[in-house]
Amino acid sequence: MTAFNPQLDQQGRLKHFLSTEGLNRQILSTILDYAESFAGVGDRAVKKVPLLRGKTVVNLFFEPSTRTRTTFELAAKRLSADVLNINIAASAANKGETLQDTLHTLEAMHCDMFVVRHGNSGAAHFIASQVAENIHVINAGDGSHAHPTQAMLDMFTIRRHKPDFAPLRVAIVGDIAHSRVARSEIHALNVLGVSDIRVIAPKTLLPKNIENLGVRVFHDLAEGLQDVDVITMLRLQRERIKNAVLPSEHEYFSCFGLTEKRLGVAKPDVIVMHPGPINRGIEIDSQVADGERSVILQQVSHGIAIRMAVMAMVMGSAPSEKPGEKAGGG
Repeated sequence: MTAFNPQLDQQGRLKHFLSTEGLNRQILSTILDYAESFAGVGDRAVKKVPLLRGKTVVNLFFEPSTRTRTTFELAAKRLSADVLNINIAASAANKGETLQDTLHTLEAMHCDMFVVRHGNSGAAHFIASQVAENIHVINAGDGSHAHPTQAMLDMFTIRRHKPDFAPLRVAIVGDIAHSRVARSEIHALNVLGVSDIRVIAPKTLLPKNIENLGVRVFHDLAEGLQDVDVITMLRLQRERIKNAVLPSEHEYFSCFGLTEKRLGVAKPDVIVMHPGPINRGIEIDSQVADGERSVILQQVSHGIAIRMAVMAMVMGSAPSEKPGEKAGGG
């Protein structure tokens, strides 16, 4: 018997997008294909398609964010949805209202989708379990657990440069233990068939039993970057780190910071990614972040297309064109 997946409806279609874990290759590939169809919308004179016209999307961010919130807002508006940004710090939730009451209040306003960022792991899954049947939930990052749309925009960025996932060697470097991006990316890479996934970090920044996720562990940067095709650098998440023995930022950079010299052991056509925000001089040198192998700004642009694709899919409004064709206007 197939295990129940709260992200899927009874027909196996995407209803919520809470995690890359538990989704099959067909669903992840379809997200990438539909994102391809949306990629050119931002280049048009009228940057809109009508797929979510008349729908209301609520950005429900319990944690501060600029990059993720604004790309979700742009994605919803380019799909012609109405967007409501809730300032949690000034909302009734900050005056003692329960989360369930906040959700029910928004439901009473006939909203259709909640995009949720929360500091507690599992919050998006909890919210998806509480909302009415007609409400769709997208996880915009929960604690140290998952950030599925970031993982998918990373997959989209990789695929645009390296179309075949199977032979790739991918290295994820830095604060693996506290990174929701790392977990979501590892699940996605495994599902898409990447043959060699590596995590590179000091022992204090690795979760226990990380090998069980299907990765190889390295504590030496030069060894881990040998012949890799893709590098994802992660930010030191000091706001989440508790009781971990860490070197100074200078010492961290000297051991795990990515420089042009250290890139020399990777493939000549390696691409360098970073989910942002970047801490220059701590995890990555400016020469690399701004260099020809960096695709960091491309990731930001691709984030809009991926979030458009996910929103359209969970609402059952994906483009009528075959995946990969350009979505029509109107």
